[in-house]
Amino acid sequence: MPTTASPTQTAPWRNWAGNQRSAAAVIRPSTQDDVVAVVQQAAAEGRRIKPVGHGHSFTDIAWTDDLRVELDRLAGLVSVDRARRLATVQAGMRLVELVEVLAAHGLALANLGDINQQTISGAISTGTHGTGAGFGCLSTFVEALTLVAGTGEVIRCSATEHPDVFAAARVGLGALGVITEVTLRCVDAFVLHADERPMPLRDVLADLDTMIETNDHFEMYWFPYTERVQVKRNNRTPAHDRPLPRWRAWLDDEFLSNTVFGGVCRLGRRIPAAVPAISAVSARALSARQYTDRSDRVFCTPRRVRFVEMEYGLPRAALPLAFDGLRRLVPTLPFKVQFPVEIRFTAADDIWLSHGYDRDSAYIAVHQYAGAEYEPYFRAFEQLVTPLGGRPHWGKLHYRDAESLRPAYPRFDDFLAVRDRLDPKRVFANPYLDRVLGA
Repeated sequence: MPTTASPTQTAPWRNWAGNQRSAAAVIRPSTQDDVVAVVQQAAAEGRRIKPVGHGHSFTDIAWTDDLRVELDRLAGLVSVDRARRLATVQAGMRLVELVEVLAAHGLALANLGDINQQTISGAISTGTHGTGAGFGCLSTFVEALTLVAGTGEVIRCSATEHPDVFAAARVGLGALGVITEVTLRCVDAFVLHADERPMPLRDVLADLDTMIETNDHFEMYWFPYTERVQVKRNNRTPAHDRPLPRWRAWLDDEFLSNTVFGGVCRLGRRIPAAVPAISAVSARALSARQYTDRSDRVFCTPRRVRFVEMEYGLPRAALPLAFDGLRRLVPTLPFKVQFPVEIRFTAADDIWLSHGYDRDSAYIAVHQYAGAEYEPYFRAFEQLVTPLGGRPHWGKLHYRDAESLRPAYPRFDDFLAVRDRLDPKRVFANPYLDRVLGA
């Protein structure tokens, strides 16, 4: 095994939220050949490998106590085809670095989520998404990818090369192999006009369909115990003519959204009875703002207050019933909910284990401050949305198993068949995959 692919001593690991921890031997391959060598030796020795991104999943999807593969040495630009708007990058590149690489070539991703710290391979493997009725998850931007299967075979897949592997691997949960390269379909760099403002919940719900369909990107945050929401509308615009002053960006995105909000969460944890009043003040304290900026700088915001999260994708028509049930649920909990509820929208896609497979989706994300009680809240929410066709986000907390998930995904067994072929010895298995895919 090459030196760069040799495991170092056992090292601890924790995810961003701090709710998942493990200790494993660390491998940091520098080349695709290193990855092949690692996989082949692990398969021969009956060991388990888990490629790990930047730790932004809340589930134990990245947990291992055997061999942890970190891809920070496989994080470079491979090529850019400006004329065809294609960029190929190594799998360990983080989104925050990817957007800068693309911008240097006059390109961008058509959509992003609100966090940019994930690796590109981790983001697509879990179905990371943004919001916008005309856009699927980030995996829909993948034109081709290369992975090292559990047999050590290197497979490049696309819509025309190994199309069944492509349909599975774009949201592959790390179950099929170690992704080494990703080719992304990009767009010309663009500017967004952001319009963010508090609104009465009843007004938004009354006009929700129009807001979804008439904005490129629409999302809202509901403040529990209130009838208020924060609305975000982002639309493409030809000119960057309304930049946000630096002092306002710092005030809103750093001081209020992180420093002050973190203090509010700590106060709410110490004095739970104050949470509804705090939520009401927070909902009314937010001021409207409009500005323009480069697309990724509008999509993504700094998140320094740690939390845990559950998110469910639903058929869009099921949103009113699910949201109404959630609003009735929150006051019945034995503790207070400190974080706003996020609601986003995506277009249908054809990726087998994508939450948006074959349907336009509405997403509801529930959060709780790190260290605060959350399981009764999350379990009750899951029980509410599962019979409505809910599909859990693969990187966010949920309690579903393979038996429960199979009817939610029409191509579930097709995915398992590809897995059987690519990883017959279950080199990439871990407890999470045993639960959600079957042991």
